[in-house]
Amino acid sequence: MKLRVLGILSVLSVLLVIFGSTAILASVSRELTQELQIKRVAALNRFAQVALDAETAGESARLQTEMDRYSETYGEGVLIRLQEGTLHSGSLDADRPDVQAALARANLSLSDTALEPLQPFGAGSEVMSRSFGSASQVLGEVVLEVNLEPARQKLRERWLLVGLAAVALAAVLLLAAARVTGWVLRPVHRLNSAVTELEATGRTGQLPEEGPPELRELSRSFTAMARTVSSSLESQRQLIADTSHELRNPVGALRLRIDLLQLQLQTAAQQEAAAGVLTELEHVEDILEGVLRLAAAEHRASEDSAGSTTDGRPGGAPAPADPYPVLQEEAERVEPAARRAGASIHLGPAPEPALQVACNPAELAQMVAELVNNAVKYAPGARISVGAYRRGGTVTVEVSDDGPGLSAEERAAATRRFWRAPNPLGIRGNGLGMTIVDKLAGANGGRLRLSAASPHGLVARLEFPVAGPGQGAGSTGPEAADD
Repeated sequence: MKLRVLGILSVLSVLLVIFGSTAILASVSRELTQELQIKRVAALNRFAQVALDAETAGESARLQTEMDRYSETYGEGVLIRLQEGTLHSGSLDADRPDVQAALARANLSLSDTALEPLQPFGAGSEVMSRSFGSASQVLGEVVLEVNLEPARQKLRERWLLVGLAAVALAAVLLLAAARVTGWVLRPVHRLNSAVTELEATGRTGQLPEEGPPELRELSRSFTAMARTVSSSLESQRQLIADTSHELRNPVGALRLRIDLLQLQLQTAAQQEAAAGVLTELEHVEDILEGVLRLAAAEHRASEDSAGSTTDGRPGGAPAPADPYPVLQEEAERVEPAARRAGASIHLGPAPEPALQVACNPAELAQMVAELVNNAVKYAPGARISVGAYRRGGTVTVEVSDDGPGLSAEERAAATRRFWRAPNPLGIRGNGLGMTIVDKLAGANGGRLRLSAASPHGLVARLEFPVAGPGQGAGSTGPEAADD
C-alpha cells in the first residue's frame, strides 16, 4: 500500500515540477526574445533614419561608417539599398534568399521586425527589415541581420538553472511525499498488526495515537474495542476453566456415590446399569480434564504471543532443551500400554551432535505424550516410531505409525476442538488432544504438521527452530515427505 500511495504522490509531484518548469522556460524564452527584438528594432529604426538623412543629403560616407561600426561591435551584418546603390557591412550577403525576400517586403512598405521565439539549440540567424522615405514614396530599404547565438547561450544558462531548481524541487517533493505517506500509513500498518495480533491471541497493546485526526480517532476506537474483546475472551476462557475445575469435585463425589451404590446392588442387571453410568461418568471426567488442559494451553499460547514467558526469559523464548531425553522418557512410559494394545514402540537413535530446541521441556513432554497415546489408541497392533532429527534450521520431533491413518480432509480437521475421526473403533476420547498439541506447539514457536505415511498410517511432526549457535547447518535425519 505504501508503494502505491508513494507512487501516485511521486507521479503527481514530478508532473507538477514538469508543468511548472515548462511554464517558466517558455516565459524565459519569450522574455529574451522580446528583449532582443526591442534592441534590434531600435537599431533598425536608427539605421533607417540615418539612411534617410544620407539619401536626402546625397552623402553616404557617414552611413557606411555607422554600419561598419555596428557590424564590428555586434558581429551582425547590415544592408541598406539607396537610390544610387547598395551599402552593406559585415557578412550579410544581398544574394541570400531571406535577404531578397526581406528587401521585397520592405519595398512594399511592409516592416518585418518580429522574431521567432528563441530555442536553446539551433543555428543560423534571422533578418529584420523596413523601408524609409516620405509618406508617398519609398526611398530605400534597410535589412538588419540578427545574431541569435548570444541569446541562445543565455537561454541555455537559464534552462540549466531552471533544470537544477526543478531537480531540487522534485527531490524535496518526493522526500515530502515519502514522509507524508509514512505519517499517514504508519497508523494503518500498526492497526493491521494489532488486528492480526488480536485475531491470533485475543489481546493487543494500546495503539499510539499518530497520523491524521481521523486515524488517531480510529486508533482510540480500536484500542477500546480490543480491550473489550480481550476482556470478553479472557472472561470466557476463565469461566470455562473455573467451571471445569469446580465440576471436578461434584463429579468426584458422584463417582464415590456410584462406587458405594455398586456395593449394595444385588442383581447383574443392576450392576451392568451402574457400570454404564460409571463409564459415562469417566467420559465426563475425561472431557473436564481435556478442557482444563486446553484452557491452560490456550492461555500459554496467548502469553507467548503477547511476549511473556513462564520462566521470565526475555523475548518470549524458553530455555534451550534437548528433545531426545523427553522422547526416551515418553517412549518408556507408554511401552506397557503399547504392548497391551499389540503395538510396538521404536525409539530412533540419539542425534549426533545433540539437538537443542527453543521449547519448554514439560510442554514438549505433554505434546509427545498426546501424540504417542493417540498412536497407541487409534493404531492398535501398529509399529510406532519416535525420533528427532534436524533439517536446516529446524528440529523435527516425529511420531509415526503404520496404522489406518487419516484422510487429507480428516488431517485438516484434526486440530479442531472436540473433533474425532468418523470411525474411532469405540475408543474413548474427548477430541481435544490434537488441539492441545497444536496450541502448545504454537506457544513455543513451532507448529504441528500431520501427513500420510507410506504405504499407510499417520506421521505427526512437531517442528521447532534450532536453539543456540550454528543455525542453518546441514540436515540430519530422515527426509520424510510432507503432505
